[in-house]
Amino acid sequence: MRSDQITFDIRDEFQRRPIAEKVIRLLEADTKVSPMVIDGSWGTGKTEFCQKLIHLIESGESTLQPVYIDAFKADHSDEPLMTVLSAILKLLPEAERPSLMKAALPVARFGLKTAMKAGVSWVLKQDAADVADDFEGDLKSAGDQAINHAVESLLTEHVEAEDKIETLKQALAKVSGDAPIVVFIDELDRCRPSFAVSMLESIKHVFDVENVQFVLVTNSSQLRASINHCYGAAVEAHRYLDKFIAFSFRLPDSFKPDGYRAISASIHYMRNLVANSELLAPGLNKEGHLNFLDLLIRENQLSLREVETFIQHLEIFQALTEGKSLAENIRFGYLQLMVFGVFLFCFKPSICEQLLRGVIDAKAIAAVLGKSQLIDISQEEYARLDHGDVIAAIVGAEATCNGEDFQVDDQEVKNKWGEYTHSFFGQGFPPDIGTRVKIATSAIETLQLGGK
Repeated sequence: MRSDQITFDIRDEFQRRPIAEKVIRLLEADTKVSPMVIDGSWGTGKTEFCQKLIHLIESGESTLQPVYIDAFKADHSDEPLMTVLSAILKLLPEAERPSLMKAALPVARFGLKTAMKAGVSWVLKQDAADVADDFEGDLKSAGDQAINHAVESLLTEHVEAEDKIETLKQALAKVSGDAPIVVFIDELDRCRPSFAVSMLESIKHVFDVENVQFVLVTNSSQLRASINHCYGAAVEAHRYLDKFIAFSFRLPDSFKPDGYRAISASIHYMRNLVANSELLAPGLNKEGHLNFLDLLIRENQLSLREVETFIQHLEIFQALTEGKSLAENIRFGYLQLMVFGVFLFCFKPSICEQLLRGVIDAKAIAAVLGKSQLIDISQEEYARLDHGDVIAAIVGAEATCNGEDFQVDDQEVKNKWGEYTHSFFGQGFPPDIGTRVKIATSAIETLQLGGK
C-alpha cells in the first residue's frame, strides 16, 4: 500500500464501504456479474471509490486479483487489447508471463479490428434477417469471380482470427485459474468514442474468459453516445449495452449518517470543505451562510467535483480580496451576494456576461436559485421564505428584462419586501436599489482579475 493511498479506513464520509463489500461479494459469487458497471456522472467520486475498492480487495482475504486501468491515459495508444493484456501481465510472476505473451502476440499482429468484424456485426444487428439481406445485396453488386475471392478471403481471415483468439483465451484461463482476475477500467467515458467502443468490443470478443472479470467505472449515458457516434444514431445503443453488461449500479448521491435521515453527499462534502478551510471557515462556517450554499448545491445538483470547484473559487476570491470579502465582520446580505457572484462565475458564464454588460435577466438569475416567481407574502407564504427568495426579489427590483414575475405593484407588499431586504443586509442602512446586484457583479469582476 502506498503511503498516500486513500482507503475507506482513512476516509469514508459518504458511507460507501458497505457498497464496496457487496461488490466484492458479487465478484466472488458463483454467478455472472461481469462486465459490471459502476455508473455515475462526472465528478461523483467514482474513481476514488474504485481505488478504495481495490485496496479493500488487496487488504482482505479475497482470492481476487485486481488490476486498475486508466483508460483515458491509454487513449493515445489506440490499442485497447494491448492495454488490457499489459495490465494483466503485471499481475503474473515473471515465469508465467512468456506463455501469455506468446499467445497474445499473434492476436495483436493480426489486428483486432479484422479479428472482430463478424462478432461485432452480429452483436449490433437486431435481426438475423438483416444480415442475410445485406449479404444478398452485396452479392448482387459484384461479379462471380470477385464474390468467390471476397468470400474465401473473409472466411480464411475469420477462421484464422478465431483460432488465435481461442488460443489467447486458453492462456488467460490458465493463468487466472487459481486466482480470478478483476480488471477495473476507469475513465472510459472520457476517451475518444472509437477507443471506448473498441475497448468494449475487445472485452466482448477476446476476454470472455471464465476467471477474468471486468468492472467499468464510467458514465453509461456517455458510453451510449460513443456507440452512436461510431455506428450512427440508428443503432440502439442501450440495447447494445444491455447485451454487453451483466450488472450495473449507480453510486448513491446521498447517505444516512444516523441510519434514518438521508442527506446529500455533495452538501455534506461542502460543509466539510468549508469547516476545514482557513480562508473560509471564519466567515462562512455559520448556519445561515451554509444554508444558502446548501440551496445553491441542491437546486443546481452539483456533483462532488463541482462542489470542489465552487469552494476552490470561493477561496480564490477570498485570497484576491486579501481575506476581507468573506470575513466574519461582513454584513450578511453583502456576503451572500458575493458568494452568489462566485457561483455564477463558476457555473453560469452566460449570466456573468450579461451582468458585466449591465443586463439583469431576472428569470434566468432566479432559476439558478430555484425560483420561478416571488413568494406571495401577502398570503403569509413568507413562512417558507429563504435567502434565495430575498435575492430573487433584489434581482427583480433591478431587472432590465424578464422581471415581471419578480416584481409587485401593491405598495403594502412592496413595503413588506423592503423590510425583508433591509433585514437581509443586517444592521445599518442597506445599499440603494440599483446597486445591490452590482455586489454580485463585483465578485465576478474580481475573479476575472479586474475590479478594484
